[in-house]
Amino acid sequence: MRIGIDYTSAVHQGAGIGRYTRQLVTALLELDRHNEYVLLVSGRAKTPQDASKPPLEPPLWLDHAKYPNLRVMVLPFSERLWTILWHRLRLPLWVDFFSRALDVFHSPDFALPPVRNARTIVTVHDLSFLRVPQCSYPKLQAYLCQVVPLSVRRANMVLADSECTKSDVIALLGVDAARVKVIYAGVGQEFHPVEDEGRLATVRARYRLPPRFVLGLGTLQPRKNFERLIEAYAQVRQQVDAEIKLVIAGGLGWMYEGIFEKVRELGLQEAVCFPGYVADEDLPALYTMADLFVFPSLYEGFGLPPLEAMACGVPVITSNVSSLPEVVGDAAWMVDPLDVRALAAAMQRLLSDATLRREMIARGLVRARRFTWAQAAKQLLAVYEQVATIR
Repeated sequence: MRIGIDYTSAVHQGAGIGRYTRQLVTALLELDRHNEYVLLVSGRAKTPQDASKPPLEPPLWLDHAKYPNLRVMVLPFSERLWTILWHRLRLPLWVDFFSRALDVFHSPDFALPPVRNARTIVTVHDLSFLRVPQCSYPKLQAYLCQVVPLSVRRANMVLADSECTKSDVIALLGVDAARVKVIYAGVGQEFHPVEDEGRLATVRARYRLPPRFVLGLGTLQPRKNFERLIEAYAQVRQQVDAEIKLVIAGGLGWMYEGIFEKVRELGLQEAVCFPGYVADEDLPALYTMADLFVFPSLYEGFGLPPLEAMACGVPVITSNVSSLPEVVGDAAWMVDPLDVRALAAAMQRLLSDATLRREMIARGLVRARRFTWAQAAKQLLAVYEQVATIR
């Protein structure tokens, strides 16, 4: 087969879907040396002006010696211009015209561009723009509301990150269940407890991390529910070691002003740290150094950070909504993300009960091993083979 993949998000997005796409495609290339892969990138990566977003280094996909069945094509226009041409003006500028004949084309970032002959797949990571629209940036929400329903109607197959997201796609977008398949994300082998003291010290110094801390991680935006996390931390701070700070790591997203305002309102300027975006290679050390990982998101299509934290030997608190119970099983303490008092009680218990901490850490290590990128790549390849036979 000749398989095309829109790799734009992997080049232009440091976290979230960008990291998901980098990990999944790398695992796919490691697995499959038989089929030909064409990665399409809209516009060249540039060093961003926003210091919270990283300049991405060229990743492994450029190593043609390692992956001889790989070809990379950089399309001539920027990602924004292609979005206008494809999805606003709906010009028939077919992807497979630029990359010659394709058997399968996969868009892993919600939006399916025009494709002339190839069979098509689109990945829908979540439907937060419909489930929690109040948390969405208005322009992005309007774009997704226009593009995603059209993309799933045109696609031969829709991939979802979880059974929860699959149910949402069927219920909210009216897609036939037979056209929706679930492929879970994986936890990379690099996520394990870091024992190298030098590496830990380097990462601590790089991000100015305190000696002890509770960790929250994610792009700063309303859906991640960081304001309630800050309120819960304020409640529990007097009940545990006052030296334990709160670290909220992640790049700036949208409608994040209330997060910083909440810190000022509660007088926690010296207790809450915002190190910004943390590079992929530094995440295992960051997780390892945390006393506790808290992920109180209002909605997730999958929710990878809790599993990564578990793999690094950290007890986890997360929400009891959307896909998160499906993902974490019995290995995390789950709470109502709207209940600040319950969140604070869970934090206090896991910070003070050594026996419970050991039990949760052991469960988490076992749970995280169930999710691998190799397994995800194997399932994805099977989908490619199935879709290629559709006529």
